[in-house]
Amino acid sequence: MPQHITDTTQLKCDKGTAMTPITVTSQSFMSIDGKLQATEEDKQPDTNIKPFGMCSVLRSSCSPSPVKWGNTSDFEIEGKKELLASSTCHCSIGGKITVVKSAQSFVEE
Repeated sequence: MPQHITDTTQLKCDKGTAMTPITVTSQSFMSIDGKLQATEEDKQPDTNIKPFGMCSVLRSSCSPSPVKWGNTSDFEIEGKKELLASSTCHCSIGGKITVVKSAQSFVEE
């Protein structure tokens, strides 16, 4: 079963020095465990994706420039594809943003 991404899921960039949580603003009604589900539209710098510390490409503080989320779900929320734990987003500066740890909690069956 794919792991869906929700608000506060930790992200990292392979060119940055710190992790940052995603902030979901693309939709306001689909949630898991009380946290909104992220979609491919949650890619706005400083709104959805905060800086990742220092950028090794720029050799200065990170100013994320997300382009497009890939490897998304086929399921859509209001016409926007859901993000999964395997989703990635390229930064126009040269980095690759990935999911570190989902904020979604699972129950062992």
